Amino acid sequence: MSDEESYELLGFDNVLLPVGDLAEAVGFYERAGFAVAFRFDEGGIALLKVGGETPGILLRVEEESGHRPPPWPSPRLWLEVPDARVAAQTLTGAGVTLFDEPFPVATGWTVEIADPWGNVLGFTDYSKRPELGRRP
Repeated sequence: MSDEESYELLGFDNVLLPVGDLAEAVGFYERAGFAVAFRFDEGGIALLKVGGETPGILLRVEEESGHRPPPWPSPRLWLEVPDARVAAQTLTGAGVTLFDEPFPVATGWTVEIADPWGNVLGFTDYSKRPELGRRP
């Protein structure tokens, strides 16, 4: 590729998370508030919706993915929510274990969870910097 030729990053497609059992993973993420866009058990995949966007979180069965605690440090996927502290209460009420209480970040608050395979997801708000959020 020459200097004159390049490509442009247009945005995210799907984020893939490896899981060991599709039914268990779908149940976990439904308790965490995710809606299933589609599920293809024969292919070992399910797509979770994230807001009104077409891309989502793709759960993909990988047989060698056994239950494990989240590796530290690990990659994290953070999703924007209107209020992370309310998300924490809702998650706890649905039986989803939090790592810790919501913690402050530069833009607001964040709370993190991990699925049984160690995939870490955070729910973060822009309460301190609403002009940067999707709903200023």
